[in-house]
Amino acid sequence: MLERWSRPNGYRHVMAISLPLVASMGSVTLMQFTDRIFLANYSVDAISAALPAGVASFTFISFFMGVANYTNSFVAQYTGARAFGRVGAVLWQGIYFSIFAAILLASLVFISEGLFDMIGHSPHIRSLEVTYFNILTLGAGFVVLNATLACFYTGRGLTRTMMFVHMAGASVNIPLDYCMIYGIGPFPGMGIAGAAIATVASSAVITVILCLLIFSTTNRAQFGTWDKRYFEKALFRRLMRFGLPSGVQFFIEIFGFTFFIQMLGRLGDLELATSNIVLSIEMLSFLPMVGFHIGTTTLVGQAIGRGRPEDGVYSTTSALHITLVYMMLIAAVFVLFPKPLLLLFRAANYTHEQFAGIMDLGVILLRFVAVFCFFDSMNLIFSGAIKGAGDTRFIMWTIALLSFGVMIVPVYIAIELLHAGIYTAWTIVTLYVCSLGFAFMLRYRKGKWKKMRLIEAGSSLPD
Repeated sequence: MLERWSRPNGYRHVMAISLPLVASMGSVTLMQFTDRIFLANYSVDAISAALPAGVASFTFISFFMGVANYTNSFVAQYTGARAFGRVGAVLWQGIYFSIFAAILLASLVFISEGLFDMIGHSPHIRSLEVTYFNILTLGAGFVVLNATLACFYTGRGLTRTMMFVHMAGASVNIPLDYCMIYGIGPFPGMGIAGAAIATVASSAVITVILCLLIFSTTNRAQFGTWDKRYFEKALFRRLMRFGLPSGVQFFIEIFGFTFFIQMLGRLGDLELATSNIVLSIEMLSFLPMVGFHIGTTTLVGQAIGRGRPEDGVYSTTSALHITLVYMMLIAAVFVLFPKPLLLLFRAANYTHEQFAGIMDLGVILLRFVAVFCFFDSMNLIFSGAIKGAGDTRFIMWTIALLSFGVMIVPVYIAIELLHAGIYTAWTIVTLYVCSLGFAFMLRYRKGKWKKMRLIEAGSSLPD
């Protein structure tokens, strides 16, 4: 272990790349977590509507975000091959895709009422869901564009920059969130609408900061971030060839959990509110691990670019060890200290009976989270490794088959046909996460990813 700490692609190297990304994800987690706390203390209806509407919005964003995020693997492989001039070119192909995505996502406001009518939550919840969803989707273009722009830094392993950028976004979002929900100072009290506006505003701030950094004189000269702004058909097509399966995979994965949350709403308001709170707490374990997922994708991509896949194996093993230790600590907190976490979401307008029911149910649901978070580590690290090499079609088909076969269809049958309860639904989701972890571990161990390559054969020398 001491040797692995100091070697390239060992613990220290992986942590140097991934910890700033963990901090970035921590900033995102903190924004969402405080948003949920503010809304939970504002009203029961607001917290009941926020997660279903927020997840529904992110479900649509997820496809475009999954494609945009795949710019990271191209940047990583170009960096490993030292073809720096191609970094600006692929970045612009991602920007063009992001502009197209922003237009499509904004048009979702025309179907939002029909969408939430179909979901079938209570009328007073439904109206809040539509409001929250519409504001988030109108500003969703910033989210997709930020995913593309961030790849300029994460793909090159310069992850500290993104840490500071996301911290700047959080420093805008959290106080603005509080002011616009409750009506502090010059801001009107807008409740759930204020929370959505604050989220969009912070995304816009992040976009501005990234643009100022990326299009600086130094980056223009070294990476062609302005000179390479023309549309390059062959490169765009290759980005879509590998990126679209990544987008479909991300969409199906998010859709599966969206379906799960919406089905829980059919069990009752208590079950929905408690699950929303538990899933908000679960973000504390999941989103920081996304930092190691992206870090693994970057290190494997760079290893493939320079023709040394064995470096990718070493970095993947290092990342897996770190995330498993982290998840052991998180799982222990969820099992041993669930009530202090749940008490953060107690609203003044909850009755004693309401919150007592949430506490009793929440303690048990956090135990489910403690079980499947270990397999989530395997899922994120192994899928990140093979994604960095370009094995996106396998990831897409695996997510599709397991999502529908192990989660979506069984949850529907359990709740709608068998009239099973919330514990059955959460058991099914736990089995789904476990199956993902094993599937990606087996694919990784077969080693097919070591022979893959995203970039042109000529991109093995500096431009």
